Amino acid sequence: MPADAAKAVEAVYHSDWGLVVATLIGFTRDFDLAEEAAQEAFTAALDQWPVAGIPEFPRAWIIQTARHKAIDRIRRQAVLKEKLASYAADGFLPVAAAPDYDRDEIPDDRLRLIFTCCHPALAPEAQVALTLRTLCGLETDEIARAFLVSATTMAQRLVRAKRKIRDAGIPYRVPQTNEMADRLDAVLTVVYLVFNEGYAATRGGPLLRTDLCAEAIRLGRLVRTLTAPRPPAEATALVALMLLHDARREARLDEAGDLVVLEEQDRGRWNRRQIAEALPLVEEALAGGPGPFALQAAISALHCRAARAEDTDWPRIVRLYDVLERLQPSPIVSLNRAVAVAMVSGPTAALEIVDGLAASSDLDGYHLLHAARADLLRRLGSFAEAARSYRRALDLASNDSERRFLERRLREVQAAELIA
Repeated sequence: MPADAAKAVEAVYHSDWGLVVATLIGFTRDFDLAEEAAQEAFTAALDQWPVAGIPEFPRAWIIQTARHKAIDRIRRQAVLKEKLASYAADGFLPVAAAPDYDRDEIPDDRLRLIFTCCHPALAPEAQVALTLRTLCGLETDEIARAFLVSATTMAQRLVRAKRKIRDAGIPYRVPQTNEMADRLDAVLTVVYLVFNEGYAATRGGPLLRTDLCAEAIRLGRLVRTLTAPRPPAEATALVALMLLHDARREARLDEAGDLVVLEEQDRGRWNRRQIAEALPLVEEALAGGPGPFALQAAISALHCRAARAEDTDWPRIVRLYDVLERLQPSPIVSLNRAVAVAMVSGPTAALEIVDGLAASSDLDGYHLLHAARADLLRRLGSFAEAARSYRRALDLASNDSERRFLERRLREVQAAELIA
């Protein structure tokens, strides 16, 4: 297969999987059918593009092909006549040669998908998991890892959520303004998790998936627009938080694509325009009450305001984490707080927190806990124990950039142990 055709298919898959599936769900009202038709369309592209050439509009080609695949599947089903009559009545069957799937009415199919998945009839964890599966194309085991559960448990949750949407007739639409409150928190959480997957990809080569980061920021802005003229403080805070994180994107990797930790980043490469846009949004969000996203945005703002790593106001960051931990207690928040505590009170105090989390929470399968523990032990000069924690983190990490960073740290502590 020509390399350029294969790369083109891969590029469309990574950038537009969520749009393709969301469009197909809007057409079929069936999550499983939409995913299967999308997979078949990408398989067809792998077969046809090397021979026929890459189409002028690759995404439109995939969507149109997937629509035909879906129609073929529907025709093979026993309820063919009923469904085709319904689709024809709704005007779904005609397909243009090179359609433009960006609808004039806002919001778009991806936001419809998020609000459908975040219906209050679904369990909260299922809402988020189903959106990550359909919008981001994450595999079940990747989502399971994010939720610290087994792949089997997550697969069952996804099946139940899809069945609930189908059996309850949950509409594929953005609710009216007076209906949004019940779903908004889950929608904001999903958008942030989409961003996180782009900011630190679960697996594969590159650490960053800029397409997902950009899409999450776009969706966050759209949610604020939907709730204008007085968007909720947490919607504003989420946009600010994503802008601040994304502003550091260019400095997070070196020329070889390897991870650069925050204190070693070249802050001259941070996107100051985005930071300037985000900082007033942080203040606006905090004025509306210290919600979880507002507190996280305030922490990120303190990092972005520091001209040098040593100028960071770590005591204030710890205080913000104290509030966040009370407001939204979770092992992840506690782990992040421990990192900040290390900068204020030293690695010993932080190590006590991390060891407590390892013993009492579900984080033993979370590679960043072991990476943080290893770094604290390294700073304390406990090189042999640090090496064991780095090995454990490597066993759990699945992103190549993160693995290379951990391997480098492991080599460093092993060399230090020999010298000691």
